[in-house]
Amino acid sequence: MANSNSSRSGSVPSPARYGFTDASRAEAQLRRAGWWSDRGPGEAEPILIALSRTPDPDLALHSLDRFRDAADESWAELARELADDAGLRARLFGVLGASTALADHLVADPEDWRRLRTDAAPASTLEERTAVLLEAVGAEGSGAPGTPGGPVAAVHGPEAVMALRRAYRGLLMDVAGQDVARVVDPALPSMPYEDVAATLSELAVAALRAALSVAVAELRHSGVDEVPRLAVIAMGKCGGRELNYVSDVDVVFVADREDEIPTAIRLASLMMRVAGPAFFEVDAALRPEGKAGALVRTLDGHLSYYRRWARTWEFQALLKARPVAGDAELGASYLAAVQPLVWTAAEREGFVVDVRSMRRRVENHVPSELSERELKLGRGGLRDVEFAVQLLQMVHGRSDDSLRMTSTMDALRALGEGGYVARTDAADLVDSYRFLRTVEHRLQLRQLRRTHLFPEFDDAESLGVLARAVGLRSSGRNTAAQALVAEFRRHSNRVRRLHEKLFYRPLLEAVAKVPTAALRLTTSAAVERLAALGYTSPEGALRHIGALTSGVSRRASIQGTLLPMLLDLLANTPDPDGGLLAYRKVSEALAETPWYLRLLRDEGVVAERLAQLLGTSKLVPELLVRAPEVLRLLSDTPALAERDPMEASVSLRSTVARYSEPARAAAAARSLRRHELLRIACGDLLGLVEPTTVFRALSNIWAAVLESALDVSIRDTAKEIGEAPARIAVIGMGRLGGAELGYGSDADVMFVCEPVEGADETTAVRFATTVVEQVRRLLGAPSQDPPLEVDIDLRPEGRQGALVRTLDSYLSYYRRWGEVWESQALLRAQHVAGDQDLSERFCRAIDPIRYPEGGLDDARAREIRRIKARVDSERLPRGADPATHTKLGRGGLADVEWTLQLLQLQHAHEHPALRTTSTLDGLRAATEAGLLEASDADELAEAWTLAMRVRNAVMLVRGKPGDQLPKQTRELNAVAAALGYPADVDTGEVVDDYLRVTRHARAVVERVFYES
Repeated sequence: MANSNSSRSGSVPSPARYGFTDASRAEAQLRRAGWWSDRGPGEAEPILIALSRTPDPDLALHSLDRFRDAADESWAELARELADDAGLRARLFGVLGASTALADHLVADPEDWRRLRTDAAPASTLEERTAVLLEAVGAEGSGAPGTPGGPVAAVHGPEAVMALRRAYRGLLMDVAGQDVARVVDPALPSMPYEDVAATLSELAVAALRAALSVAVAELRHSGVDEVPRLAVIAMGKCGGRELNYVSDVDVVFVADREDEIPTAIRLASLMMRVAGPAFFEVDAALRPEGKAGALVRTLDGHLSYYRRWARTWEFQALLKARPVAGDAELGASYLAAVQPLVWTAAEREGFVVDVRSMRRRVENHVPSELSERELKLGRGGLRDVEFAVQLLQMVHGRSDDSLRMTSTMDALRALGEGGYVARTDAADLVDSYRFLRTVEHRLQLRQLRRTHLFPEFDDAESLGVLARAVGLRSSGRNTAAQALVAEFRRHSNRVRRLHEKLFYRPLLEAVAKVPTAALRLTTSAAVERLAALGYTSPEGALRHIGALTSGVSRRASIQGTLLPMLLDLLANTPDPDGGLLAYRKVSEALAETPWYLRLLRDEGVVAERLAQLLGTSKLVPELLVRAPEVLRLLSDTPALAERDPMEASVSLRSTVARYSEPARAAAAARSLRRHELLRIACGDLLGLVEPTTVFRALSNIWAAVLESALDVSIRDTAKEIGEAPARIAVIGMGRLGGAELGYGSDADVMFVCEPVEGADETTAVRFATTVVEQVRRLLGAPSQDPPLEVDIDLRPEGRQGALVRTLDSYLSYYRRWGEVWESQALLRAQHVAGDQDLSERFCRAIDPIRYPEGGLDDARAREIRRIKARVDSERLPRGADPATHTKLGRGGLADVEWTLQLLQLQHAHEHPALRTTSTLDGLRAATEAGLLEASDADELAEAWTLAMRVRNAVMLVRGKPGDQLPKQTRELNAVAAALGYPADVDTGEVVDDYLRVTRHARAVVERVFYES
C-alpha cells in the first residue's frame, strides 16, 4: 500500500512510515540488509511491513543489524528465507522486536535462527526437551536423571552450565517465537496463554532433570558413586503448569532414607547451584520450616512436620505440588501422602487466622506508590485471583473432588461448573487473569528479567511497545498506549470486584435461594465459606444477611450490592460476627435515614472505615444509632480527626445556652457530647488522633457539659428569686483536672461558692447546694449513652462533707484538718467550669497546701508511701491480675502518678515548672529539674500512656469501662487493633509489650518512689 501510494506521488517513502522512529538510522540498516534502495523497499516491502508490526520495530531492526554482522555467511540464506517464509518472518521478527535477551542469544548463536523456520521440527514434548538439554551436556543412559542408572552428564562445572544455558535459551526462543508470531502476522494460529504457561512449565521440568544429571556428575567427581533416592517436587507456578518466562521455580526435596539425607542434601544443593546460572533460581523456601529447615527430609519427616507444625499457607502451597524430577515412585508416594492433609486443612485450628494474615501480607507487601501498577501483588492483581481460587478450593474441595487440580484456570472453570462461582464471573476472571498474565509475560520477555511492574502511566514509549506486544493497536480514538492503560485498569478493577464477589455474593444467593443452576451454592456450603473466612457463627451471619437483603425494596437491593464488600471488610476485623450484627442493628436503626445507604454505596472510604469500626468496637455502634451524622465525617479526615477540642466545647456551650428548661438543656448537652464522643472514638480507632489529643478532647467535652449544666441550673434556680446570690466554680480534680480523661472516666470535681455583694453566706451556700444537686441529677439521669457521673468524694470530709463550701471554708479545713493525701489530691485541682475568677483564687489559695514550703518532711513522705502500699494491697479487685491491671497494677497508672506526685509535694515549692496538673508535663518538668533521669522519665511516660490507651481501648471494644487487659483472645485481638497493632499480630506479642513497658516503669517506681 505504501509503495503504490508513493508511486502515484512520485516520491520515495520514508522508513518512518514503517514505524521506525529514527528514519536515517533505519534507512542505513535497511540498506545494509538489502531491503532499501533509492526507490524505497521495492520487493522487500513484505519484510518491512512485518517489521512494522513487531512490538518495537527499532529494536527488531537493530537486532537484525547486529545479527547480520554475527551471522556472516548464513545471512544470505536467512535473507532469502525471510522473503519466502512468512512464518519465519513472524517468529523471528516477533522475538527480536520483543526481547533484547533473545536477540543477544541469536547474536551469540547465529545458527539458531533455523529453529524458527516453518518446516523446522522443534522439541515439543517434555521428553524431547529433556533430551535436548541432556544432549547438550553429553548425558547418556536410560531412566530418569538423578536416579541410579540414570543419565549422567559428561561435563560438569562452568562448561556444563554454559552448555545448558545455551540450549535452554534456544528452547525458550522456540516458545517465544510461537507466542509472539501472531502479533506480527494475524493470519498465523495463536498460542493461548494456557499453552505458553504449560510449555514454559514443562521446559522448566526438563531443565531440572538436566541439572540433576550434571549434579550427579559433580557428585561422582567428588568421589561419591552411589546416587541417593531423591524426589524433586515442583510447587507454585511450575507445579501448577502456569510458569512465567522468568520466575523462581519453587521445589521441595524428598529423600528415601534417613541415612541417605547427607548425600541427598549435597545432590539437591548441586542441582540448585547448576540450575541458577543456567536456567533460573531454584527456591526451596517452601520446605518445612522454610529457609531455617533442612533442605531434604524423608517422607516421614515431611509428614511429621505437616501434621504437627504446618500453617495453613503451607497446605495452600501444597495445592500445586507435583513430582517432576528424580525418583518418580518416591515423588508419587509423597503426593499421595500429603494430598489428604491439604483437603482437611480448612478444618484445622488457626485456619481462619492464617488465611486472613496471608491476604493482608500479600497487599501490605506492595509499596503504596507502586500498588496501582503491581501486576502480581497489587489490588486487582494476579494474587487476588489465585488467592480466591485456592481458598475456595480448600473450603469446597474437601467434599468435591472435581476442584482438586493444580492450575488456577482449570480450578476456576471447575468452580464455575460446580456452582461455587457464577459461570459468568468465572469466565470474566479467566479472561482478566489471562490478560494480566499475558502482560506479565511480555514484560518479562523484554530482558528475561523477573518483573511484575506495569510501566508508568505517562511513559508513552514503554506503554506503546508493551501494547503492541500484547496485540493492541492504535485506533482512531486512542493510541495503543492509551488502549493498554484502559484495558489494564478495566481488568484490574474487574478482578478486585470479582475477588470480593467470589467469596460473598454466593452467600447472598444461598440465603435468597436463587433457583439458578449457575448460582447453586447451598446453605451448608455458604456456612462452610463463612466459617473459612472468619465468622465463628456462620449460621447467625446468614440470618443477618437474610434480614438485610430480604424483600424487593430499593433498600434491600442496595444492601445486596454493599454486602459482598462489607462482608469482605468485616472478615478482616477482630470480630466479624459482632461487626455484622452491629451493621445489621445500625442499618435497621437508620432504615428511614435516606442518605445512609447511599453514603456507603457512593463513598468507598466510609464503608471501609465503618467496617473497621464495627468489627472492633461495641461502643461505636451504640453511639452511632443515636448520632448517625458522624458517619458523614468518615469520608473527611480533617473534619473527623483535626477539629480543635476547644472549638467543640465552645459549640456545645453556645448551643445548650439557647435552652432555658433544664431537662431539655441537659438532653441537648448529652446529644452534643454523644456526637463528639463518637467523633473522637472513630478518629482514635482509625489511628488518626494522637493519644494526648484524645485525652484532652474527652476532658474538654466533659468540662463543656459541666459548664452548660451549671449555667442552666443557675438560671433555673435563680428565676424565682431574681438574681443568683452566689458565684459558683467547678474545680476539676483527678484526671479531669489533669485534662486526662478516658472514655469511661468519671468527673472528679469540687464545688466552690462565694456570696455576691449584698448576699449572706448561708443563703449563698444554700443556693449553690440546690444548683449542684440539680447538676448532678441532670447529668446522672439514666441514659443509653456512657454515664455522666459527677464524683465529689474528694471534697473535705468525703461523703459526709458538704456538697459546696466557700473558699474560706475550704482553706480553714485544709489548714486545720487536712491530711497529706488531701494535699496530694489538690495537685490536680484546676478550673473546669463556672466562675473562672473564683476558681483561680481558689487555686492560688491552695498552692501553699499542695506545694508546701520546704517540701514534705520524712514523716509525711512515709505516710504517702504507706497509703500507696495499702492501695496496692487492698484496692486491687479480687481476681485481678496485678501484672496487667492498668490502674493499680505494677507499672500502671497509680504507680506513675503517685511517683510524680510525691516529687511534686517534695520539690514544687522550689521548681515552679512542677506545678502542673498534667502527668506528662510533670514528668518532663521533673527531668528538667534534675529530679528524674531522662531515661526514667521516658519509661514512666511510656507506661502511663500505654496504660491510658489500653483502658480506652477496653472501653471502646467492650462498650463498658475496664481496667484489666483482656485475656479472651477475640477481645485481646480487638484491643490490639484499637492500639494500632497490625491485624495479623500475635496476641502474645501485645501482652509481652505491655508487660515489658510496665516492668521497666515499675523498676523506676521502686527506685524513685520507695527508695528515694
